[in-house]
Amino acid sequence: MKLAFNIARRYLIAKKSQNIINVISMISVFGVLTGSMALLVVLSVFNGLHDFIGDLYNTFDPDLKIQPVSGKVMSLDSLNKAAIENVDGVYVVSEQLEDQALLKFGKRRMPGSILGIDANFNKVSGIDSILVEGKYSLGYGNENHGMIGSILANQLSIRLNFVSPLVIYVPKRKGTITTMNAHNAFQSEYLQPTGIFEVKQVEYDGKYIITNIALARRLFQYEDDVVSALIIKVKDGYPIEDVQSQIESAIGSNYKVLNKQQQHENYFRMMKIEKLMAFLILSFIMVIAAFNIIGTMSMLIFEKKESIFTLKSMGANKQLIARIFLIEGWLISLLGVVIGLLIGISLVWAQQKFGLVQFQEGGSYITDAYPVSLQLGDVLLVLVTVSTIGFFAAWYPVRVFVNRYFNERE
Repeated sequence: MKLAFNIARRYLIAKKSQNIINVISMISVFGVLTGSMALLVVLSVFNGLHDFIGDLYNTFDPDLKIQPVSGKVMSLDSLNKAAIENVDGVYVVSEQLEDQALLKFGKRRMPGSILGIDANFNKVSGIDSILVEGKYSLGYGNENHGMIGSILANQLSIRLNFVSPLVIYVPKRKGTITTMNAHNAFQSEYLQPTGIFEVKQVEYDGKYIITNIALARRLFQYEDDVVSALIIKVKDGYPIEDVQSQIESAIGSNYKVLNKQQQHENYFRMMKIEKLMAFLILSFIMVIAAFNIIGTMSMLIFEKKESIFTLKSMGANKQLIARIFLIEGWLISLLGVVIGLLIGISLVWAQQKFGLVQFQEGGSYITDAYPVSLQLGDVLLVLVTVSTIGFFAAWYPVRVFVNRYFNERE
């Protein structure tokens, strides 16, 4: 193998009798280089988007969330909240109750979701970090307070200095409803907004009003032990997967325990599928680019036709000669992929450091520059994929032409 490698390396760097062969070889290297660089950069962009959106969700979402497998609500008596709090690694457990409501402020009406929370909510989520106006308050005396998403606040034209309260309407779950008095079909409560939060995600900012869980239970006519979910903060240093597994064992199969990614499973699955599709498309382009290697190897083998006869006369068998040219073709691919990866890594680093590629100026974007994230796994994936494609691209002409020239003078 060492002999074959040394001869292949010498053939690769040696001056060719026809200059066009050198040009074609450089084109092959450039094709592999460009494909490898593009593949790594595109994968890094998907990583950056995944991490960036995940960070936005992290400001609101808990480490773990317990929900019933079926139905909207569950009883704390059947769930055994104390057992969950005693799981090693659990820092704090918070109760929440969520359901739909109709919101009225002045003459404006909008649908929304009431998220009733207890006093531990700010320890579980990052609500303090996403308040853009006002303060965190769930109530004062008999007055109900709450925080409203920025988009929903704009739709209702709510400002925190307004004296008029927000009116919340919810269809009654219990009691007899008659068509003679439609107003009696709704539960209603008043709420004074004291803060506006912004997660920078429409599903939160355009939907939620966060208030105390007692108000939510009155509105939705639930008992004091009913919740729609328990949210959990995991202690620092404890693996979330381990704590999740322990809680699942403690509460049984009637409940599901979701980590942050599982709470947005559809979104993150879509991101993975898009990344996979981008990888497959660019890999297919690399296969097309590999045809340059086939042409290059055909000409290189023809160029060294006399050398094949010389090596044969010196006792080299067909397998050794084939190995020499196969290694030479693989070195062309390897040279391209290594340089391409180095350039790709440099571009990703420059984008992270300086934000070279930015969103259109003047647009209302969450971030100025495209987010990117370099992962070692992607570097190795590109290296293996492109090297494998290059190997098989070199294998075909080596198999055909070496066999032909080796047997030509027998």
